Amino acid sequence: MKKLLLALVLLFNLLSYSQEKQIFENPKMVEIIATHKLVAILPFKATIAYKKLPKGYNEDSRIAEEQSMSTQMQSGLYTYLLRKSDDYTVQVQDVDKTNMLLRKAGLYDKLNETSAEDIAQVLGVDAVIKCSYAYEKTGSEGAALVKTLLIGFGTGKVATGGLTMQVNNGVDGELVWRFYKQMAEDVLSSPAAMMERMMRKVGRNFPYEK
Repeated sequence: MKKLLLALVLLFNLLSYSQEKQIFENPKMVEIIATHKLVAILPFKATIAYKKLPKGYNEDSRIAEEQSMSTQMQSGLYTYLLRKSDDYTVQVQDVDKTNMLLRKAGLYDKLNETSAEDIAQVLGVDAVIKCSYAYEKTGSEGAALVKTLLIGFGTGKVATGGLTMQVNNGVDGELVWRFYKQMAEDVLSSPAAMMERMMRKVGRNFPYEK
């Protein structure tokens, strides 16, 4: 009986956790996005934390890992939106062009210190998509891999990730839409795979979907 109760509690917690999301829509969202034709995806603000630091891991390792994840997830989101471009009302600026323009203007490492409208003006877009991703590694990859191989994909969870995605209007920087979702991550996940799963969660809430 105790085992059954424990299983039910774990299942309830899992369902509650997987459904954790928050959405904000500007009251004028429909009116604002109707004027948008070209949007840009900014490099992600990625933060990484470990429950137990890997051997030899230091501050330089963390910074390099966060920078790599930032551009990989930016590219993953761009690929996803590009692949489904017929489903959206806007075009998305090539992320290589976005990053080149940001570096040329000296803003690539100063996005948090720059207003959305100034960034949009530099990029020549109608809106910017700003994303942050907080990653916390909670388990052993070796143990998770064994569990995945024995039980199946989706069972070897090693981390939690919280995605915040928002759209800011290019004219005045006003927040148009904001989405937050927390998910557990599998040992076999890649940044592209994570973005695919996350965008499925965003689904019909994404403001530019037709």
